[in-house]
Amino acid sequence: MINRGKHNLLGILVDAVDYEAAVERILDAARERRGAAVSALAVHGVMTGALDPTHRYRLNCFDLIVPDGQPVRWALNAIYGTRLNDRVYGPELTLRVCQRAAEEQVPVFFYGSTQPVLDRMQGNLLKRFPTLQIAGMEASKFRRLTQSEAMELSTRIRESGAGMVFAGLGCPRQETWAYEFRDLVSMPILAVGAAFPFIAGELRQAPPRLQRIGMEWFFRLCTEPKRLWRRYALLNPAYVALVLMQCARLRTFDTHGLMPESTMLFG
Repeated sequence: MINRGKHNLLGILVDAVDYEAAVERILDAARERRGAAVSALAVHGVMTGALDPTHRYRLNCFDLIVPDGQPVRWALNAIYGTRLNDRVYGPELTLRVCQRAAEEQVPVFFYGSTQPVLDRMQGNLLKRFPTLQIAGMEASKFRRLTQSEAMELSTRIRESGAGMVFAGLGCPRQETWAYEFRDLVSMPILAVGAAFPFIAGELRQAPPRLQRIGMEWFFRLCTEPKRLWRRYALLNPAYVALVLMQCARLRTFDTHGLMPESTMLFG
């Protein structure tokens, strides 16, 4: 089990952990009925915080941010010598947490995506983990929630009997949601992005070889060019340039950010 603490990567405090340590921290919070915000960040997720001081503040209030992308892991190893052998990939983390939840009889709740994706994901998860208790599922409204809707949603999640929540709202909406709902539901919230459609079989994952060499972004760009081309064309080169500056100590990055003036209540 590797847990080498948080490290400043472009102003975002990323945990140098492996799968085992991440899963254990999440289950500890679930056992203790303690609110905890967790996210798996790749390059895009790190850059959303690096470029937006308000979102940086949210991310740096998270209990656990794992290095989802290989370039994030490489940067931690290069700058801090963390010696991480593997990334902590959001879809794989989701499956490992669900396996432990099934073994320990911790009910789970899924929030986000669409109802067809949730239904297919539920079927696939129960095939893999027949004892997994799914306390509830709700699709995203794809808009900001009203204050009353947010309170009603948090009540439904708490009263469902769930011990943890998986949020699949897309980055950075899901991180904002986790930041705002963590204390409302008093249980761990995992912002896991594309894990929902991947597990549902709606999206194809990159071949393992491309994942290992950090080229998953290229595979996703080829499968969803209209949606993703701006993200990768602009953010990937910016990330590389900023990491090189941090490695060379040509630039330092503030981790404080700006406290949000109001809630966003995405759903």
